[in-house]
Amino acid sequence: MAANRRNETASEAHGLDDILSAAAPRPRTALPNVATTVTTVAALYFGREVFLPIAIALLLTFALAPLVSALKRVGIPRIAAVIVSVLSAFAALALFSFVVATQVSELAQNIPVYQTNILAKIRSLKETGVGGGIIAKLSNVVERVGQEIDRQDATLPAATPDKQPREPVPVEIVARERPLEVLQNIVGPLISPLGSAGLIIVVVIFMLLEREDLRDRFIRLVGYGDLHRTTEALQDAAKRVGRYLLMQLVVNIVYAIPIAIGLWILGIPNALLWGLLALALRFVPYIGPAIGMLLPLFLALAVAPGWSLVLWTAALFVVMELVTGNVVEPWLYGSRTGLSPLAIIVAAIFWTWLWGPLGLVLSTPLTVCLVVLGRHVPQFEFLDVLFGNEPVLEPHARLYQRLLAGDPDEATDHAEEMLEEKYLVEFYDKVAIPALLLGERDRARGVMGDQQRRQVAASALALVANLEDDAKEEADGDDAPHVAEAEGEPGDAVEEEATELPDGTGLSVLCAGGRGDLDDAAAAMLAQVLEVQGATASKAGFAEMEPASIRRLELETIDTVVVGFLNRDSVKHARFLVRRLKRAKAALRVGIVFWSETGNGDKEAAAKLAQDINADFVAHGMVDAVTDALSHEPPVALKLVAKRRMRRPRAAPRKVPAAAAG
Repeated sequence: MAANRRNETASEAHGLDDILSAAAPRPRTALPNVATTVTTVAALYFGREVFLPIAIALLLTFALAPLVSALKRVGIPRIAAVIVSVLSAFAALALFSFVVATQVSELAQNIPVYQTNILAKIRSLKETGVGGGIIAKLSNVVERVGQEIDRQDATLPAATPDKQPREPVPVEIVARERPLEVLQNIVGPLISPLGSAGLIIVVVIFMLLEREDLRDRFIRLVGYGDLHRTTEALQDAAKRVGRYLLMQLVVNIVYAIPIAIGLWILGIPNALLWGLLALALRFVPYIGPAIGMLLPLFLALAVAPGWSLVLWTAALFVVMELVTGNVVEPWLYGSRTGLSPLAIIVAAIFWTWLWGPLGLVLSTPLTVCLVVLGRHVPQFEFLDVLFGNEPVLEPHARLYQRLLAGDPDEATDHAEEMLEEKYLVEFYDKVAIPALLLGERDRARGVMGDQQRRQVAASALALVANLEDDAKEEADGDDAPHVAEAEGEPGDAVEEEATELPDGTGLSVLCAGGRGDLDDAAAAMLAQVLEVQGATASKAGFAEMEPASIRRLELETIDTVVVGFLNRDSVKHARFLVRRLKRAKAALRVGIVFWSETGNGDKEAAAKLAQDINADFVAHGMVDAVTDALSHEPPVALKLVAKRRMRRPRAAPRKVPAAAAG
């Protein structure tokens, strides 16, 4: 019987084994060691002559792949589609370079014409300022420093007066170069860029022609054991990078055309050049648009004698940047690059140091590829953590970190952001209670001291108090909270159904912590949700649940008492509390909540456990706790425990000898 009883109790408590399973910490992200990092960076730096053309070809392949697919869909053969796409792209780049070179040459010839206006503005700047002008003072300082440097050192011996200084002999160097050397000096600097361009064209053509074969080889090399994940990574990288490059080109064109037209209307020379440079420089994150604006501003300073043209030019760039950044970009692709703003800046610095100006232009798409790789390949997860824009901490872990830091104000800010889309019961059920479960896990492991535990509990109670206004607004709202509740076995694909929480008007509920400060914080959250539902909710600390204190609880007007436990090993303690509370008031409904992040869909196990501990209900989540606490079911009667008394064994009758009996 004892063995059966133990097995029954173990099976009843088995439903509590997953209370903290979802709150277990995620595996730590493995970081590459120093040797691997240094080797990789050194290979990229010293092998840039090889890796840079391959990187450019790879990005162009991502950009041109959608165009090749579109041409194939209209009936053009694959080879023809690839050649047409590549030649069109490089022809556009060549035309762009030719126009820019022509405009730069024309601008260089006209610069001396603007010298008069530049000198006039410098004079006006000298005249403005206090005490002769700031520029004049700086000029004087520079002149004095130059004179001091040129002054002859007193320690050096002076030239003897009797020796006449020699007159310098003019020397003229006449360079006699052969025609072949002249041709070599002209063509030599062009060989390297032309060779790199030809190599890139060939690599892009072969990558587009052998795209499927290269994909299969990559999968076989790094991801044959997980075809699904590797295929998803390749598709995500191609889609994200290709879309980024295409949409960025469209955005830059939309930005550059009004810039060129506006500069032409204002009378800025070479407006086409500045429009093309604005288009190209906007590929450089953050600093590109600023560089593209400085050159036209300088030219506006040199063209007109006044300052109005400079102001109009600056206004044109500022307005276009605001419109493009706040309207055009969010409309076309938003923040789908998947990079954080800080990551874009760091990546720009890193790739510029590694590969120069071309690295700066390629920094964003290359970093996007790395982030996609880290998002789908576990070995490179640190890349997604470092550069991705997704939160690296789950909401409940983020909240727990704020509670650990004793910062309920920031925790409140995050909570209010979530409450713009969620109900209070959902926030407590999916974020706040799991955060407290993390704290309970740390307490059970012995890594959280008493003072830190009290600080976490105090911060959680401050969070509940800060959300009081949000709770009142929700209670005064017209719509009742509908919570999505999944039905089915854990791990199965289930559909979520909206469950409406019951009305608690006229009911009085006491929410109490079971065994510690963190339980008290969870009870305060439950009480606030019950108040939102219209019930009269009060709170009691775990100390008031002690045997000597239960009798002093004012239970006359209380309909239901709900005691919550974050510790999964509290079944026996819960049984004792139920018995004491029901002895204090026979008509009292007593419920137990074993808080769990994932809840427990096994209603039969919960009902069986409630029957074993003599509770009216057992819940595992906020929704079930609110629903059962506001139920109008009659209370369960207290079971009487039969006491077994030890009895003495009855003495055997004494045998009397026959003679004595006679």
